[in-house]
Amino acid sequence: MAVHPIVSRVDNPPGREGWTVIELRFHGRGGQGAVTSAELLAHAAISEGRFAQSFPAFGPERRGAPVLAFARIDDSKIYLREQVYEPDVVIVLDAALLDIVDVAEGVKPDGVIVINSPEPPAHFKEKYQFKTRVATVNAQRIALNLLRRPIVNTTMLGGAIKARGLVRLESLKQPLEERFGALGARNFAVMERAFEELVMEDAS
Repeated sequence: MAVHPIVSRVDNPPGREGWTVIELRFHGRGGQGAVTSAELLAHAAISEGRFAQSFPAFGPERRGAPVLAFARIDDSKIYLREQVYEPDVVIVLDAALLDIVDVAEGVKPDGVIVINSPEPPAHFKEKYQFKTRVATVNAQRIALNLLRRPIVNTTMLGGAIKARGLVRLESLKQPLEERFGALGARNFAVMERAFEELVMEDAS
């Protein structure tokens, strides 16, 4: 299990007063980069002076098979070392997973499910009877337009940040550059576009 290191806390950044732990669960398929998304988010949070960890679900990852990844962000040291059972945010990289995985399992009442889809949130709330907030963004279209490849993991981070305010978008620049080198700027561009295009609907 790859858990990001705990680092020293600094003062709360502007707008982060009263910050507390937030837990995320990523649903994807093998090869889609769910684990990478969790790692990038943790690095961004650490750069802001938060404490963070990211890790995949136990077990082998087969290309195309459903996979899980998790992340936690807190303003205090994180001692918990188990998977996330009651997420504040669920990020779904492939909407087809909704037919085979209960992505809403354990989601907190004030949580949000962020789905990669051109469909509006109401479509998923009606079809799957989600009781929590739902947000959607057409991450595949954005990635194809800007990256020329259907790479949606970094794109979806932009939507998730818009939905819940996890970190500042700018805090992802360095982790993206360190991970993707010259392609970091293009990955940041798809995140920005997803941030702008996210569609949110409150729970009814």
